[in-house]
Amino acid sequence: MPVPVQTFALLALSNLFMTFAWYGHLKSLSGKPWIVAALISWGIALFEYLLQVPANRIGYAGGMSLAQLKIGQEVITLAIFVPFAVFYMDQPLKLDYLWAGLCLVGAVYFIFRS
Repeated sequence: MPVPVQTFALLALSNLFMTFAWYGHLKSLSGKPWIVAALISWGIALFEYLLQVPANRIGYAGGMSLAQLKIGQEVITLAIFVPFAVFYMDQPLKLDYLWAGLCLVGAVYFIFRS
């Protein structure tokens, strides 16, 4: 499997865990004390790191730059966050998500061009 595919697939899975760890407690644990939410989120974040660290190592060892890894992660973050916000958190879909996505497309272009 090509390095970018391995890297970004692992980063996408990592980001799914990260999004739930950072924001899922706002809906699912809103009635619990913050320390309970923090400990559960910390447990979820462990799985994020178990995927994120190897993803970045694979990408970096495979010739991707630090900037490419970071910008790629930001694109993945928005791609995961928008459906999470809309479908799990019941937030309205905003045109601002499109504008943010277009800005990231520009960032990808500049960071990945030769």
